[in-house]
Amino acid sequence: MTLTRRGLMGAGALALTGPTVGRAQPARQKIRLGIITDLSGPNKDNSEPSMACCRQAIQDFGAAELGIDVDVLIADHQNKGDIASGIARRWFDEEGVDCLVDVSTSTTALAVNSVARAKNKVMLVVGAATSELTGAQCSPNTIHWSYDTYMLSKASTAAIMGQGSQNWFFLAADYAFGQAMVRDATNFVTGGGGKVSGRIFYPFPGTTDFSAFLLQAQASGAKVLALCQTGADTYNTLKQVREFGIDRRMRTVTLLMYATEVHRLGLDAMQGILLTESFYWDANNRTRAFMERIKPKTNHNWPSSASAGVYSDTLHYLKAAADMGVAAAKADGAAAVARMRAMPTDDDVHGVGRIRPDGRKIHDAYLLQVKTPSESRGGWDLMKVSAVIPAEEAFRPISAGGCPLIG
Repeated sequence: MTLTRRGLMGAGALALTGPTVGRAQPARQKIRLGIITDLSGPNKDNSEPSMACCRQAIQDFGAAELGIDVDVLIADHQNKGDIASGIARRWFDEEGVDCLVDVSTSTTALAVNSVARAKNKVMLVVGAATSELTGAQCSPNTIHWSYDTYMLSKASTAAIMGQGSQNWFFLAADYAFGQAMVRDATNFVTGGGGKVSGRIFYPFPGTTDFSAFLLQAQASGAKVLALCQTGADTYNTLKQVREFGIDRRMRTVTLLMYATEVHRLGLDAMQGILLTESFYWDANNRTRAFMERIKPKTNHNWPSSASAGVYSDTLHYLKAAADMGVAAAKADGAAAVARMRAMPTDDDVHGVGRIRPDGRKIHDAYLLQVKTPSESRGGWDLMKVSAVIPAEEAFRPISAGGCPLIG
């Protein structure tokens, strides 16, 4: 809160004239949160609502009424691990940040993961998908919140293969996310009796012309083109898929896609496409209630799971900090994460869930289908729920992840 000169004078007058015996106000406690995300690159549209979602969680929690002042810092990692880790170190060492409520994109999240552990701070990950964060790179200081490559690829591959499409070709961004997505989706394709005819990993960030990759995919003879990318890369690829007529010969599957991208591309181009998400504003009464509260703060760009998850993890961190005591939560990040694991999760974004010992937060997921233009009521009415995937089925079994914290 910013105090004006008049406000300071008024406060001073109260201090001088008001009773002083037995009326001392308790000192307000302070928590500092941080968001390290893509504010200028290919995923900026998905990241943009994150700050609004974080502030909505602080408001809904009632931090001010409980005597807790919560500051939020945000920074652009430019999709570079060294920049992200440098920001995290400075925030932890110099700015007093207690908890990161998101580090988006997989490469930067993996880079910051070790920093948070070394500094014994809390790191909550929403907009990064690599399942390594609860596998080989799991940490007692990190919780992977909204989705991961295993969850995203499982439902989509099963749905497409169930419709008879068995021969796949992967086009993936060449960084931790794309590599993990291809690995996880390949396991589901081959495990289901399908075939992978080829894979291309293109340079990320910076690629805008996908034509040569698409022609190579078409020449492979595969019937499914699986895209392991996000943001502007997905937009550019799908545009070129139509321009080159690839969509007349191959079925295009987006293994990670958000409502923001469907909105940008339009229902004429996207109708009928299946995708997996952990949040959609119109999934149920609770998600609709959340959207009513958050919409005034980000009306031009509605949250997807990449940003709505920041509401969910911020709210749960604040609940845990209040439960164990703010000072204790600030002093020991691993202890704060342990308290978060011990408390069941419940909010309007993800509903009821829990946090496993490997740091995987689990909740129901949705198989969504993009509406036709005639089905939509307009605006952000983009998708319908084809199936609800129960939490215990949606995510990788804890025994299969290889997290060194387990057994």
